[in-house]
Amino acid sequence: MAIHPTAVISPQADIDPGVDIGPYVVIDGTVRVGRGTRILAHAVLTGWTEIGEDNEIHMGAVIGHVPQDVSYSGAKSFLRIGHRNIIREHSQIHRGTQPESATVIGNDNYLMQHAHVAHNCRLGNQTIIAGGALLAGYVEVADRAFVSGNCVVHQFVKIGTLALLRGLSRTSRDVPPFCIMDGTHTVRGLNVVGLRRAGFSRERITALRRAFAALFRQRGNMRHQVERLSAAGPSPDVRALLDFIQNSERGVCFGPRHTGRTEEE
Repeated sequence: MAIHPTAVISPQADIDPGVDIGPYVVIDGTVRVGRGTRILAHAVLTGWTEIGEDNEIHMGAVIGHVPQDVSYSGAKSFLRIGHRNIIREHSQIHRGTQPESATVIGNDNYLMQHAHVAHNCRLGNQTIIAGGALLAGYVEVADRAFVSGNCVVHQFVKIGTLALLRGLSRTSRDVPPFCIMDGTHTVRGLNVVGLRRAGFSRERITALRRAFAALFRQRGNMRHQVERLSAAGPSPDVRALLDFIQNSERGVCFGPRHTGRTEEE
């Protein structure tokens, strides 16, 4: 373990011998850090925080600090981070706000500079949270979703698998899987580039295109369209899209107000 002499580490911390700790790092409290993790200069790790193996925590990041929630009363709560995550400069990830609750980050995620992950958020695996993006409390981001720069996501919103939020967009409604969202919770088309990179075949993408058109490009009752597609024996991908819509508590994003095709080719 390489620890810079200017680092300040609590005797309560549990640091694996294979961790590298840079200058002026502060590790305060019962923080656990797994093998192979690198913590760069001026990062602050605090609270009841568990960090897995082979993570990179860059300069000035604040990990596991108290939530920005006026109702927080000092209760014991947690931050749990998995393996191989990259957390870039000055990002913040806060622990849970209710007693024994947790913010949870999965594996292989990439948080760019100044990304903000608030209390009780849950990130899956291989997500990207770009620079300046703001995730409010209790947001859930599913696997391989992409939240672009300076996006704003309202508390309790769910973002589906392989969804993409374009830069500067904002949402207070759930973002369906496989879709591109921009503006104010408006879906414009499928994340075709992301689907191809994820190995989706032409047939799978075609089935999702047809479902998207039926759900978001036609006037009418969304519930009726979901029922019609469900009765037609949808593919597993379309079934996942329909289930997401049916299970949404906040309601999902709107479709575009025009019929022109704008999805990524």
